[in-house]
Amino acid sequence: MDISTSRRKTEGFTVKSTMKNSVVMGPPAAGASQERPAQPTNFRKLYERGDIPVALIHDNKGNCIRWKVKMETLDYHHYLPLFFDGLSETAHPYEFFARTGVHDMLEHGGRKILPVIPQLIIPIRNALNTRIPQVLCNMLKALQQLVASGDMVGEALVPYFRQILPILNMFKNRNKNIGDCIDYSQHKRKNVGDLIQETLELFERYGGEDAFINIKYMVPTYESCMLN
Repeated sequence: MDISTSRRKTEGFTVKSTMKNSVVMGPPAAGASQERPAQPTNFRKLYERGDIPVALIHDNKGNCIRWKVKMETLDYHHYLPLFFDGLSETAHPYEFFARTGVHDMLEHGGRKILPVIPQLIIPIRNALNTRIPQVLCNMLKALQQLVASGDMVGEALVPYFRQILPILNMFKNRNKNIGDCIDYSQHKRKNVGDLIQETLELFERYGGEDAFINIKYMVPTYESCMLN
């Protein structure tokens, strides 16, 4: 009998692992960075029900959205968290509506944005926890726009860094090693590592005097863009 075929695979620290012809297997992969697709979001459900006040239109520049109501009349406490929830989507048209809608609302929100910050944390965390590169990129771009969207918004996010930054710390060095090739994702801003670095720097710039120490606590490898 071939000795290699008679060996038994077993886990470590068990009785079997001490037996003759046993081969101790290594620990399974933790899967910390493995993608975790989200369940259909409330944004998708409400869109399919016709309760999202946007429509898809086509022009000579491509697809865009048309709001069915005036931006100044929107209830930001209801719609801004809902659109952030939609950033967990990857399927069309939900992903497009959510991404474009968040951009428009942050661009025109002004003072309406700051009071809604606590309601945004759960959808932000849910989107980041999917670990899906497309979702991470969309959320990071939204965070960059959010933190610069109004006075005190950056400082209002600081108490929530412990919920937001763990995933950023995990993927901070996720950059493509392409050698001499051209990385077109940098031009399209789809490189997760670069977007995380940009986002952390904006968090520090807009987060006030306590921002850096809170970032450093959650992302130990981060170096200040303002103190150096």
